[in-house]
Order: sequence, then C-alpha cells, then structure tokens
Amino acid sequence: MAVTGTATPKLLKDPGYLFWAPLGTPEPTHTVAASKFTDPWPVAWIPLGATEEGSTFSNEMSIEPIRVAELFDPVAYEVTEQAGSIAFALANWTLANMKRAMNGGSLQLVSGTGATALTRLDPPDPEEITRCQIGWESVDGSARLIGRQCLNGGTLESSFQRAPSKALIPFELQMERPTNAKRFSLWGAGAERAGV
Repeated sequence: MAVTGTATPKLLKDPGYLFWAPLGTPEPTHTVAASKFTDPWPVAWIPLGATEEGSTFSNEMSIEPIRVAELFDPVAYEVTEQAGSIAFALANWTLANMKRAMNGGSLQLVSGTGATALTRLDPPDPEEITRCQIGWESVDGSARLIGRQCLNGGTLESSFQRAPSKALIPFELQMERPTNAKRFSLWGAGAERAGV
C-alpha cells in the first residue's frame, strides 16, 4: 500500500468541564447529533467550576514477568494491578467543594441568609467518608469520561497567599471498581472522534 500523506489529527485541546455526583446518580444518556453530545448532564451532576490547569486522567497497568529457571527471557507477562485516577486543582474555592474534596463531612448553615449567612464545615470521621462519581466533557462536546466510584486521596492543602496567587482545592480521585460496572468509561461523539 502506498503512503499518500499524514491525515490531520483529531486533537483534543481544551480543559473541558468537570462534574461531581453522589454514588448511584444516573449517567447522561450520551445522545449524539452532528458529532456532539446533545443531552444535558442530569441535574444531580454538579459542575465543579474552573481549575488551575485543567485535569489529568491516568490509567495504570502493572505487569510482572513469569520466569523459568532454564531461560533468561520471561516466558509470559501477567497483569498484577491496575489503577485509574483523575487529578485537578479547583479554583472554585467554596465550602461545598472543600466538603467534596474531603469525601464528605458536615456542611451546615449556622445562621442568616444570603449575604448574612454563616456556614460551618466539619470534616468527616473515617466511618463517614463517602465515595462519589466524577464526570468530564470536552468543551467541543465530542468526548466524555465518567469515573463511577471515586475516593479523593493525597494531601488536601490550600495556600492562602497574596494575589496574584489564589487558593486551590486539590483533587486526586482514585477510581475503584463498583460491583456492577467498569471503573470508568470514555465516550466519543461521531465517527471521527472514535477513530475507526
């Protein structure tokens, strides 16, 4: 077969939008028209707001060699572990997003309303920690990701400094395997995004 040139790649070059939902929330229906998702995210999927530098999706697979004494080369490799995560730093600094980053807790209105509201957030005890779902959609509406059972890990650290610095809420959501589905799914709208 003769090589006739290189096709223009189907780039994905935007930070997209992040959504958070409690476990068990129905997923979008993933309706597609004109190579774009046209269905809205269900109302329980809360937009998380702006991030510092977008988000990073990771899927890791560890393999180990199977060896025999008579050969120097491995005779096979087997998967010994797999893990998935999505990491981002929210610029949308709210107590509700801090509660999500802490995997739960108690967020209560103490007094007042509107501009006089006083709200308190208390962190969860270990037995009160809850999992969540995470969603992402590209700005052009051609790609989606859903992590079905996630737990935020790592250090929750916000630096309160003088501008132009800003406080951020870090997330490193680890994707667990739920009992009735895969850890995550990726969707592409239209044949071009599928690449087949």
